[in-house]
Formats: sequence, structure tokens, C-alpha cells
Amino acid sequence: MEDIMAAHLVKQCTCLLREAARLAPAMAPIGQLRLARVAHKTLTSSATSPSSHFSSSMMKLVDSEKVFTLYPENHIDQLIKKAKRPEELLELLDAGHHLNNNQAALIFIRLSQLLFEKPEDKASLIQDARFQQLLRLLNSQISSVWHGTLPRLLRSLYALGLPETSKELQSVEQEVRWRMRRLKYKHLALLADSCATLSQKQHSKELLAELLMHLERRWTEIEDGRTLVTIMMKVGHLSESLMNRLEDKCLELVEQFGPDELRKVLVVLAAQSRRSVPLLRAVSYHLVQKPFHLTKGVLLDLAYAYGKLNFHQTQVCQRLAADLLSLAPNLTSGEVARCAKSFALLKWLNLPLFEAFAQHFLNRAQDIPLPHLCSMLLAFARLNFHPDQEDQFFSLVHEKLGSELAGLEPALQVDLVWALCVLQQAQEAELQTVLHPKFHTQFLGGESQKDQNIFQKLLHINATALLEHPEYSGPLLPASAVAPRLSALDRKVTPLQKELQETLKGLLGSTDRGSLEVATQYGWVLDAEVLLDSDGQFLPLRDFVAPHLAQPIGSQPPPPGAKRLAFLRWEFPNFNNRSKDLLGRFVLARRHILAAGFLIVDVPFYEWLELKSEWQKGAYLKDKIRKAMSEELAK
Repeated sequence: MEDIMAAHLVKQCTCLLREAARLAPAMAPIGQLRLARVAHKTLTSSATSPSSHFSSSMMKLVDSEKVFTLYPENHIDQLIKKAKRPEELLELLDAGHHLNNNQAALIFIRLSQLLFEKPEDKASLIQDARFQQLLRLLNSQISSVWHGTLPRLLRSLYALGLPETSKELQSVEQEVRWRMRRLKYKHLALLADSCATLSQKQHSKELLAELLMHLERRWTEIEDGRTLVTIMMKVGHLSESLMNRLEDKCLELVEQFGPDELRKVLVVLAAQSRRSVPLLRAVSYHLVQKPFHLTKGVLLDLAYAYGKLNFHQTQVCQRLAADLLSLAPNLTSGEVARCAKSFALLKWLNLPLFEAFAQHFLNRAQDIPLPHLCSMLLAFARLNFHPDQEDQFFSLVHEKLGSELAGLEPALQVDLVWALCVLQQAQEAELQTVLHPKFHTQFLGGESQKDQNIFQKLLHINATALLEHPEYSGPLLPASAVAPRLSALDRKVTPLQKELQETLKGLLGSTDRGSLEVATQYGWVLDAEVLLDSDGQFLPLRDFVAPHLAQPIGSQPPPPGAKRLAFLRWEFPNFNNRSKDLLGRFVLARRHILAAGFLIVDVPFYEWLELKSEWQKGAYLKDKIRKAMSEELAK
């Protein structure tokens, strides 16, 4: 009852003050303004003090009460809002309008909006005497700027480029520090984004650290999905611990999300390379279970995010492929290239969709930019996809590359020729382009991981020229370059690799009867190599010449009927998703080893996992060897 009476009393006082301002403007304007300002400040501080007995509704009423002015407030606000030039805003000072502190803040906000596309005018604006007068007016009454306006004001001052030493800027920053507990969560998030992007000064970094601390502490205040997604996009990347909290909140609210919010969450995770499996599973569940209508833009972003994060969800991939197939005729070449790359990263080969991509190229070959063609070709090579109209397709590819191949970035040249080698479409001129000494020497001594990867592809291209193009006349990589590097063997041992090596050691019995981890001059590493005579007996490897090695050992030619066998293990990542088809890289490896004169003993993971005992594993390898020899004899 006391609270209600107090509220009525305050309302009556404010009405009397407003009426006095209307009836006696000429008598005592200055004194009246001061009286109004003091009354407003007193009410505000009373409502927010710990000892206040006002109800929550009363506090909202007092907080929202505006400072009284001699000029109708709404009219000035409209002038500020409708201003088209900075000069119109500065003229408000010349016109004798009595601006209150909040209107001064709104002018700065509008100025930053008008000058967003004209940054060259900011320096002259800051030097304008009226601008400085406006700053002083704002600084003198900064404590009365509304809570909702204050963060926007500081963002605007950053955008206008006020110097770090400006006392007015420092005053606004300090006011933000004092009011952080009372500012809304979304205002703090937007302000943190401004501190991170619009200013890199030390004072801004200190304020940013405080903002992030408050955001992390108050993360439970987020109540709707739209605000959550916006905060994840704006400031999630600034703090690892904050992003963890936001992901937890996202799991809590994900059921409320529409397709656009789900898309934004995945894009944010992809942009930060955050493979949050629980959140990815939750988003995937809602994409599959809810009858969302997914637009073309949403589909492309989803495919990109899943590919970038290497997260496979069968039903999501099936839906993305089906929906994109229906939209394929309306896709641009850039969208086709982007989509093909995303599915290649996912290792998901949907034949109808990729046939549609190939047909898109055939229909618009002359209009497709070379970078888009490159992306499409690399995607086809990764998945070892051969279009139905293969001859026509690659005829246009060679025509398109033609004279432009040599003008591309060196690393891209290697990637493209390597992709053509995978797809068995490389031509002699293209091989010569990247195997020429003037070209490949730039990668010979590279120590970075990127240079080593490029040189590894050069070894594969060199092997293609040697083994699959008997008419090729050169040039080739020098003998010193094809010698295996230590990095080729210095890799983490997988469980399958370890078990296979142990079983092979037991099967061979002696190191003379075979070799493990054999690095060839072709850029491929064999899990094991053995030499069998015509009766299927092991021969000592070290006694016989080995042309596949960069540094030959032995001097005797193998006896008539002898066969070399290469053991190749195929891990789960070596296959297309949900398929027993090898990726293009490993198809190329298998072709090269066969062309080098080996019989191949394939050891895929899905067969090896079914073997439980050592005896079963040994018997499995012996059976594989017998089958390989029998198939060779049958030829």
C-alpha cells in the first residue's frame, strides 16, 4: 500500500513539473531546467539505490522518465532522425534549440551512421567547433544518458574516430564501466564487438576485457534464440570460455530455432573451426525431424559448414543432396563450385547431384570462370568421380585450361595436374608444365607443411609420367628429388597398422623374407613388400634389384616367374563416406603400385575388424596372397 501511494505521489510531482515548464517558459528557463534535472536525477538514484522501497514497476517508470526540455522533445528527435547530412545535425546547435543530454547522444549516433560510407569526412567533422561544443554538452551531462543509448553512443564515438586521449571519450567509457550491471546483455555484446573491431587501442582492450567478463558471468540472462545466435556471431570468437557457455545455452534453446538460426549456428562453428559434436548432433536432429523449408542460401551454407567441420550425418547429407539436386538448374557456377567442394570435404558422392554439376559445366563451359572450374575439378578428383560424358567433359576442361594453366599460382597448377592424373586425364603438355626444372625447383627445399604436400603431389605426377605415359619424353624429377624423405615414414602409427605389422612379422618369420614400411620413389609407402618365386616361396629381397626404390639394392634380376607383392592397408578415412569405394588419392596409389609390377594384397579396415584372433589374421593374409597369385596365373 505504501509503494502504491508513493508511486502516485511521484506521478503527481512530475505532472506538476511538466505543467510548470509549459506555463512559465519565459520566467525562469534556466532555473526550471536545473529544477527538472535535479528532480529527475533524484528520482533515478532513489529508484536504483539498494535501500529503495519502490516496487519494480515504479523503478521502470522512473528510469524511463525523460529530462524536461523547453522545446518539444519529439520534434527534435524527428529532426535528428530525418537528417541527411552532418551539417543538418550541427545546425541544431546554431538554431538555439536546447538539446538535452540524450538528444546530444542521438546526434552522435546519427553522425556515425551518415559518415559510415564517407570516412574521409570524419577528420574535418571532429575539428568543427560545433562538434566540440556538442562533445562538451554531452560530457557535462553524461550520467543522465539513457541506459539503452549509452552503448550505442560509445560505439558511435569509436566509429567517428575520436582520439584515445579525448576526455569526452574516456568519460563515456568510464560511464559504461559504472553502469555495466544495469545495461542489457545484448547491449554489452554489441559494445564488445565494437571494441574488438573498431578500435585496437589499449583503452579499448581494457574495456573489452571487462565486457567479456560480464558477458560470461551473465550468460544465463539470454532468453531467446535470436539474441543468442547474434551474440555467438558477434563476440563468441573473442573468448573461449564465453563460447563454451554460449554453446551450452544453444543446446538449451536449439528446439526453438528456425532454419535461419540453425544455419547461423553452424556457420559460426565452421568459421571458428569448433567441432562441437553435441551441438552438431542437436542441430542435425532438428534439421532432419522438422519440416523446414530450406532455401538455396541455407542449403549452401549448411553444406559448407558440415564440410568445413568434417561432420557426417547421413540423413542430413541425403537431404542436402536431394534438395540441391532439385535446385541444380538454377545454381550459378560459383554456387556449383562451392557445393561440389563442400560435398568433397564431406567425402559424400551423390552420383545424380555430381552428374548435374558436370552437365552444368557442359552447358556453360564458355562462361564459367577458371577458379570455379578448378574447384569443381579438384572435388571430382577427391571423390574419384568420372562423369557419364567423360570424353566431352574433359575435352572442354583441357580447352579451358589450355594456355591459362601456366599463368595460375604454382601451387594451384600442381593441384590441377595432380587432379587430372587421379582422373587419368593428364596430357603430356600439362605434365611437362609442372615437371620442368624451372618450375619444380621452387618446391624442392621447402620445409613448410604446404611445400611438402605440394612436392608429394609432384612425386605422384612424376610417377604418372613414368608408369602410365610410356610415350612421355620428359622432363622428369631428378633422382635426388625422388629419394624418400624422413617425413614420409614419420607418421603416427594407427591400430590397424600396428596389428598388421605384428601379424606380418609372424607370417614372414625373418627380415630377409620381406620388408615393412617401404618408401618408394613414386611418393607412396607400402605397408610391406615380399618376393615370391613361381612356387609361392619367399625369396630374400636384398639379393634382387628393386627398381621401385630410389636407391637400388641387390644386383640379381628376379628369377623367372617371381612376383613382387605389396601389402596396402586401407583405413576408414581412405574411403568415400558410407561406401567401399576408395577416394581418388588412394585409387591413384593403387594404380601406380600395379603399374610398377606389383601384385597387390588389399587389407581394408572393414575386413580386418572381423578378425579376432592372431590365427585368423595370419590365415587371412595367407589366403590373400594365394588369391593374388592365382589371379595372376589365371591371366
